[in-house]
Amino acid sequence: MIQRFKSYIAEHQLATTDNRILLTVSGGVDSMVMMHLFVEAGYKVGVAHCNFCLRGAESDEDEVLVAKAAERLGVPHYNRRFDTKGEMALTGESVQMAARRLRYGWFDELCIDEGYDTIAVAHHADDSIETFFINLLRGTGLKGLTGISVINGKVIRPLIFASRHEIKEYAKSHSIPYREDSSNRSTKYLRNKIRLGIVPRLREIVPQFTGTMCSNIDRLTEAQRFINHAIEKIARDAVEHIGSEDIIHPDRIDSGFPIGFVIYELMSHNYGFRGDVVDSLCEALASNSTGKRFYSKDWVAYIDRGRIVISHIAENDECEVVVNLSKTKVHCGGSVLYLEKLDIDNIESLRVPEHIALLDLDTLQEPLTLRKWREGDRFMPLGMVDEKKVSDYLIDIKMSMPEKRRQFVLTAGEEIVWLVGQRIDNRHKITSKTENVLRITKEAL
Repeated sequence: MIQRFKSYIAEHQLATTDNRILLTVSGGVDSMVMMHLFVEAGYKVGVAHCNFCLRGAESDEDEVLVAKAAERLGVPHYNRRFDTKGEMALTGESVQMAARRLRYGWFDELCIDEGYDTIAVAHHADDSIETFFINLLRGTGLKGLTGISVINGKVIRPLIFASRHEIKEYAKSHSIPYREDSSNRSTKYLRNKIRLGIVPRLREIVPQFTGTMCSNIDRLTEAQRFINHAIEKIARDAVEHIGSEDIIHPDRIDSGFPIGFVIYELMSHNYGFRGDVVDSLCEALASNSTGKRFYSKDWVAYIDRGRIVISHIAENDECEVVVNLSKTKVHCGGSVLYLEKLDIDNIESLRVPEHIALLDLDTLQEPLTLRKWREGDRFMPLGMVDEKKVSDYLIDIKMSMPEKRRQFVLTAGEEIVWLVGQRIDNRHKITSKTENVLRITKEAL
């Protein structure tokens, strides 16, 4: 495996022997093997271990194992303990989101303070295949079916060429110690459901499943590269830049191309529009419908005489979008909301920070709409029994004028159910009768 490891790094230009590489090592078999391979291959490395203090003695034993292994191999070792549960309580993030933010923030600090050029993560071929199925089940374009990228900025993944089985066999043959994370056996998370349930069934049908899927992902990745290059060429002819506006001319796109697909690639890659938004825009384009506006995080688009006009969102734009509850994310004028449907049994605490809303899903009348607040808007703030004007509420909390101009509300039918980032409506709170919960997180920008 050592030769394949070195060849893979060279082929993908992930690092050179002159680079200083920070290895992220959890204590699991993947990262422990990665550490061994980097040292055997003669690279300049340091080891970073995060103790998220979530599994009691297990977490502490992982920390000890990594420290001893790094000392035995004679490489610099860094350890950081995180109060992950405290961070979750403070920010309202899930375990995965909080842990990801904490670890990558620390890794970036280490790179700056200790002079590392690159961060190596021990994802392997099976992780990439699982990501393929996660994205497939959630709904995705071709890009989402290309698995885990080998390189992303300063983050490299030098084990993507190897399967989980190969890595375990290497650990066994070289007597590399490692620890099993008990959470990997839980089917609470979608990735584990795929890893423990779906993939083994597929392997029974196709014994060469891993190799076949890796080949499929490689072909899809090449197809995406081809598409990226083709879209760049199409954009030179079809996209016109006039002042602060970009104008897509569909009539300049070859009629032999799938027009909706090309428009999606142009709008998602350059302006961050999501697939469902582009689908709605293409429907409006086909019916020559004007007036409706479509939003990404930073951009607004509309149809004008058969053209798609795109510009940055203006300060006075109302930014009104319908929230599709089958989706997990919605953008509107800089506000980014993450949506998650949960069973009441999965709610650990009703005490959440202001940028999180917990709503009784069964009380919400569709359609849900996200928009800026308007004069005359009223809602019943949590804990109150009478309605209050939104304008008066914002005065009471001493919100500044610039913040008021950026304040959004989430409505269900005709009712405001959340003054976004501030307070939910009392009529839609969680009660003893609640069975289904809509958890909404406002992304901090």
